Amino acid sequence: MSEPWVPSGVIAVVRLPDAKDLRAAAVALAAGGVAAVEITLTTPGAREAITQLASDKGMARCVVGAGTVLDEQAARDVLARGARFVVSPTLDRGVVRLCREQGVTCIPGAFTPTELLEAWRAGASVVKLFPASTGGPRYLREVLAPLPFLRVVPSGGVSLENAAEWVRAGAAAISVGSALVTPALVREAQWSELTARAREFVDSLARARA
Repeated sequence: MSEPWVPSGVIAVVRLPDAKDLRAAAVALAAGGVAAVEITLTTPGAREAITQLASDKGMARCVVGAGTVLDEQAARDVLARGARFVVSPTLDRGVVRLCREQGVTCIPGAFTPTELLEAWRAGASVVKLFPASTGGPRYLREVLAPLPFLRVVPSGGVSLENAAEWVRAGAAAISVGSALVTPALVREAQWSELTARAREFVDSLARARA
């Protein structure tokens, strides 16, 4: 079962050289059924883009969040700009606490069973397994055997070829970056192709859950 705020089970991670095509990319992803788009703060102009997308009618059925949020100050800024979820590569308790106070989902990164459990105990209802490619779906399955209450989202190395396997291993959702949103597609404005790729991921997860 995916998280209620991302019914498709797919979180699209958008990390680009600049923000000029962020809106077009996000709208194309939403058209493909992606219900959550993560704009990483490593993209120049990301904060302004989050502000614009948060109130964009073209994103009415897709929540917009911020990624690579490293501290409480950054979290406070993106929440003020309308981010509906916050993702970090590591655990920062201040970020988790702030998000809980504002009723926003925080997804801190962790890898070992100890780190994953620590993030959950800090108040994160969802934890990012990062880098997921290091362990693979089998690693997640083995971690969840003694810790079945964890809601885990793998990130890093998730592809169309292994997306369904992650779901069958127990992932609450998947976080997909370069396997979905490539600079080449964006540079060439291949929006219909981006939409088609998004739909492939969404359909793959739907079949896996069925």
